[in-house]
Amino acid sequence: MAWTKYQLFLAGLMLTTGSINTLSAKWADMFSAKGCKDSPEHSFAHPFVQAVGMFLGELSCLAVFHMLLCHDRRRPEPKMNTGQSFNPLLFLSPALCDMTATSIMYVALNMTSASSFQMLRGAVIIFTGLLSVAFLGRRLVASQWTGILITILGLIVVGLADFMSGHKDDSHKLSEVITGDLLIIMAQVIAAVQMVLEEKFVYKHDVHPLRAVGTEGFFGFFILSLLLIPFFYIPVGSFSNNPRHVLEDALDAFCQISHNPMIILALLGNTVSIAFFNFAGISVTKEISATTRMVLDSLRTVVIWVVSLALGWEQFHGLQVLGFIVLLVGAALYNGLHRPVLARILCCASVEEEEVNPVERTRLLDEGRVQEEG
Repeated sequence: MAWTKYQLFLAGLMLTTGSINTLSAKWADMFSAKGCKDSPEHSFAHPFVQAVGMFLGELSCLAVFHMLLCHDRRRPEPKMNTGQSFNPLLFLSPALCDMTATSIMYVALNMTSASSFQMLRGAVIIFTGLLSVAFLGRRLVASQWTGILITILGLIVVGLADFMSGHKDDSHKLSEVITGDLLIIMAQVIAAVQMVLEEKFVYKHDVHPLRAVGTEGFFGFFILSLLLIPFFYIPVGSFSNNPRHVLEDALDAFCQISHNPMIILALLGNTVSIAFFNFAGISVTKEISATTRMVLDSLRTVVIWVVSLALGWEQFHGLQVLGFIVLLVGAALYNGLHRPVLARILCCASVEEEEVNPVERTRLLDEGRVQEEG
């Protein structure tokens, strides 16, 4: 069945905004500017400020939900399913997980390449599968266990590629690259906990997806904004790249933005893209399928990798290509993408058998007649 123009638009929007989300965050990390009180020029290393911007983008989904709801109520016959009433505090635990995982990943993005960052996020399959067995009582089929094992192999290949390229990378030390990769994988454990919590406590309440994303964004935005105050006074030594070497120096971030306004463009790209990405992802699942959403999310990694190479942000490494292919196979098996392919192959095989059998029967009959005449 051919896609409609609207479905093509949604798929393109998801692929584009999803790619911009990671690329804009990495772009912001690559800027340098003076800080407060004319401090020397230094790189823009403010992962928690970036995370606040991302949650602002998620929060905007709540505004979009209410705008669509108001528009729908003006119709003679409202069609929008708003879902049942719920306690917003249900989203607090998933939001805290999202906030922690996102912050860790933005810290890691300062240490590694954008393509490796995106590829290693595929580790969430492993931990989601294991936690769903442990806490949701789900039974994984053989193809899903195979997908998990293949994903682990893919992560090893990508990690090896980063280890080998770390010796040649002038922008990141090898120790930073390895630390960044480990932080990304650790963040996927927390992201998996978030998914399990959402499935166990949230999804059964039939909450509209935009409202769900927006509510989590609300908690994440305000809690992390408040945490920026104590983060301003927590020393972390060389782990932080800001001049005061504290966990997060929000004032330094704003001073750098004032000295280099291009930074705000990168941050806005991250905020706006996450809002459109969430909307497009939800719409793709609704209008096309969850499988298509997974495929588009995998293609997003290709776009990020190609753009990073084209801009000279990283160097080509063959092991990364191999790692991506292995991760793609693992994700496909875990999400059941092989089933429709196998079904189509078996269907074609059965059709061919039906077409061939009458011919075979005729040939055998002819051979039988020749033997009888002989």
